[in-house]
Amino acid sequence: MSGFARHRRSGRIIANFTGLEAELLRSLASQLVELLRNEAAVPDEDRDPFEALMDFSGPTNAPEDPVLARLFPSAYLDDDEASSEFRRFTEGSLRDGKARAAISIIDGLEEAGLPNQLDEDGLHFDVELDEPTAETWMRSFSDLRLALATRLGVEEDDEARWQALPDDDPEAQAHDIYEWVGYLQETLVLALTD
Repeated sequence: MSGFARHRRSGRIIANFTGLEAELLRSLASQLVELLRNEAAVPDEDRDPFEALMDFSGPTNAPEDPVLARLFPSAYLDDDEASSEFRRFTEGSLRDGKARAAISIIDGLEEAGLPNQLDEDGLHFDVELDEPTAETWMRSFSDLRLALATRLGVEEDDEARWQALPDDDPEAQAHDIYEWVGYLQETLVLALTD
């Protein structure tokens, strides 16, 4: 994986993933979608669009899951009532937007040729994104990094902790994935600004 880059002739954003990398990214995005859609805050897609637009019965309490609490922090730290009202009007659509962004990663990888079941390690996939899709992926990488950082307990200036872990430690391996998603995000930002 060399990261994302802008193709000089087409202007599209491109990256090459091994089959294992693409499957890992698809799995992370799928897990994020499942987490986002596993509570009552998710809009019902089968409802009448006008009825859904006029429904303000979203959640009023902060999510119990630490990842969801990090992705959807309270808007007003000193005012529980205002924070509850804000959450009621916004969280459902925010969750849906984050889920759609993660789904765009899954769709992009599958459109590039990633099969439902990965049989070979030697497969490589070229992913080509237009700018709006690349921006969507970039936002989803932020959500994935926040989710991983929350689950791992990553804190500012704690690099020594992670470097001290043996390579075969599951936490070290999960942290490597966190760093890899950060690398993807960084190269995507650079490609978008190139």
